Amino acid sequence: MVRTARTPLSAAVRGAAERWRRGVPIGETLTEARRQAGLTVTQVSERTRIRETIIRGIEDDDYSWCGGDFYARGNIRAIAKVIGTDSGPLIREYDAAHRAPDTLSTVSLDELVSTSARAPQRRRPGLSTAWEPVAAAYRSVRQRVDLPAVRGLAAAAYRSVRRRVNLPAVRGLVAACPAVRRRPRSAAVLGLALVVVLGFGVDRFLSGSQHAAVAPPAAGNHAVTHRHAEPSGPNPAPTTSQKAVAPSPAPAVAALTLTPVSAKAFGPGGGQGDNPQLAHLAVDGNRATGWHTDWYTSARFGNLHPGTGLLLDMGRTVTITSVRINLGRVSGAGFQLRVGARPSLTDLPPVARASNAGGVVRFRLTTPAHGRYVLLWFTRLPPDPAGTFQMGVYNIRLAGHA
Repeated sequence: MVRTARTPLSAAVRGAAERWRRGVPIGETLTEARRQAGLTVTQVSERTRIRETIIRGIEDDDYSWCGGDFYARGNIRAIAKVIGTDSGPLIREYDAAHRAPDTLSTVSLDELVSTSARAPQRRRPGLSTAWEPVAAAYRSVRQRVDLPAVRGLAAAAYRSVRRRVNLPAVRGLVAACPAVRRRPRSAAVLGLALVVVLGFGVDRFLSGSQHAAVAPPAAGNHAVTHRHAEPSGPNPAPTTSQKAVAPSPAPAVAALTLTPVSAKAFGPGGGQGDNPQLAHLAVDGNRATGWHTDWYTSARFGNLHPGTGLLLDMGRTVTITSVRINLGRVSGAGFQLRVGARPSLTDLPPVARASNAGGVVRFRLTTPAHGRYVLLWFTRLPPDPAGTFQMGVYNIRLAGHA
């Protein structure tokens, strides 16, 4: 009787060993172990911070949602740890059946550490190694700086200086000076004075350009402006420059609070985005509630798609002059503020951008944006304490004119 009772168990063990020798699919093994642990896919997702779609894909031996071999092996380890099974054989099975050879992106973290320990250490980096950070910084600056605009500004400054400084007269004055002919050092001094004059002209031009850029618009443009306090006492007599740029006495129109009609999660291609059931909480006026994205394994959405967003419908065409967004306590987000007439990414041009953002972000649009739809399009997610990447939006406020 004892042998008869143990025979099915022994057969099950031999069958499991035989399946391992034949190469049991990883997904089948993880699925069986999860069911024996009494856990659902949702519970495993909550404990591992891995999206349910990725877990279901791994259980079906589909690793296309993982974003690469590095993330696939990490997900397998995390799932195996939660459901109580050994991840070593599963990782070896994955490397034998699915790993792409000879690519840096497929090297696991353990292999990177071991490879670094075995590699010989050089005392001094080579010239090419030292040049790589400089080249990366140069490429970053080239991407962030609008070089054509800088060249245009420099050309405009040069033309302005040429109009304000009589260069032939200065040259004639230098040539006619007796001290110049007798002492070459005096010529150098006068040349330095000429450079100072030119620099002063460029500085005045740039200062005038900055004041012109932030000058309050005319009364017909509905834009929010900031006015400095008027001096106390009797009104001083206006100077010549004040008379030339004195604004008209028309009253300025104050900006109003604009309330969106609805909010929805916006995904790539205009489809449904992350957590659509929470989208309305971003505009309910409550600081304690908000909308947040799904969990991702990297700041670039695990290489699954280029971005995700939150679309606000204003109900009609409005003019937006300022936006206030609360992103919570995290930092490191990158996103765009887009405004347009139709709810599609191509019809919503960006009007403002933010990088490495966190906390409360305020946009004051020097050029008011017109449109019915406002899109917060996130292109980079900040890290969270759990080691994943996620973005939250709380209490959006818009101001402008209907």
